[in-house]
Amino acid sequence: MQILVTILHVIVCIVLILVVLLQAGKGANMGAVFGGSSQTIFGSSGPGTFLGKMTTGVAIIFMLTSFSLSYTASHKGTSLMEGASRPAAQKTAPVQQPAAPSAPAAPAPQAPAAPPTAK
Repeated sequence: MQILVTILHVIVCIVLILVVLLQAGKGANMGAVFGGSSQTIFGSSGPGTFLGKMTTGVAIIFMLTSFSLSYTASHKGTSLMEGASRPAAQKTAPVQQPAAPSAPAAPAPQAPAAPPTAK
């Protein structure tokens, strides 16, 4: 599901970029002021254009996919550090019984010393 949303997000990003670049900016009518045209710069712009409505729709889809991707990334089930936050007392590890202490080894018998020989 996350892969599908990611693919949709990338496609919506590309479409949003193209739609915004295709629109004529508000400053495109700025030259008409000095030419004596009847168009107004800051007045009513009339009904919204198709590209304006499409930009709004694509931007809404972009925001929804962004929110869903960030939500799924923050609520991921597994984490490497998930076990590190628990205290050591809660971790269950098998307890090994200490081995019975062995008796100290008896010293090795020494060979009797040979009597000194006379020369």
